[in-house]
Amino acid sequence: MIIAVSMLNPEAQDWWCKELSRLMPEDTIVPRDGIENPESVDYALVWRPATGWIASLPNLRAVISCAAGVDHIFADSALPADMPVIRTIGDDLTQRMKEYVLLHVLRHHRRMPDICAAQRNREWNQIVTPVASERTVAILGLGNLGATAAGAVSAIGFRTLGWSRSLKRIGGVECHAGEEGLRAVIGAADIVVNLLPLTDETRGLIDAAFLAAMKPGASFINAGRGGHVVEADLLAALDAGQLSHATLDVFETEPLPDDSPFWSHPSVTVTPHIASMIDPMTGARIVARNIREHRDTGRSPFEVSAERGY
Repeated sequence: MIIAVSMLNPEAQDWWCKELSRLMPEDTIVPRDGIENPESVDYALVWRPATGWIASLPNLRAVISCAAGVDHIFADSALPADMPVIRTIGDDLTQRMKEYVLLHVLRHHRRMPDICAAQRNREWNQIVTPVASERTVAILGLGNLGATAAGAVSAIGFRTLGWSRSLKRIGGVECHAGEEGLRAVIGAADIVVNLLPLTDETRGLIDAAFLAAMKPGASFINAGRGGHVVEADLLAALDAGQLSHATLDVFETEPLPDDSPFWSHPSVTVTPHIASMIDPMTGARIVARNIREHRDTGRSPFEVSAERGY
């Protein structure tokens, strides 16, 4: 069996090839540029593949995202309509997202950006904040990552609201669905966390109208996708004081351009797409398991719906 690996970062591509070769010695792992016969490739592990590359492998049995997100695959306009797409998700990725959400929810809750600003100005500013039970946190997107993050936020003591396309049930979380549910959730929250999948329905969701519907002075954390946010609208809401602060892990263009106003905005914390970053050593074990299961059964529990986009 031949597995092709295509990554934007050549170093990451080499890592993945090395780890998969170690875990799957019975198979042949080749980098994107090392394919001699495209007809011989059985599986492809990818991150942001070039348009048409997947279609150039005529006998491909499935394409695997090296992360939980699959929008980068469905963005390929030449993707064969019947191509199975499998996402990579496991306990390590879920744990990392939970850590990221908790870290930044607590940073916003305890107003750490303001405290850090006071330190830079040599100001002894003893900011008093309410306890967690007096704050409301909203998690948008209640898939595996979102549900776990919401449960962790609730466990600390925050009133936790959740919103998803279809209504979910999560202990300690007030779950909502539908357009009215979304407006109710973001209007009540002091901190809004976006973990939605990026689909045609959610692209550009966080626009001027969305931000105006948020509680005045609320803060925003985006660990979903950059495409969810209309960046000019977010900057305007920050400048107007509608939002107090935004922590952004994902952007429409990555890496974030040098001239982006987000880098220097006083009310923005930038992190470089690391919320639930997968490493090849951890991810390769999951990918190897998923490929073997698909090879043996013709299906995978982690296969995503092309219609829904997740």
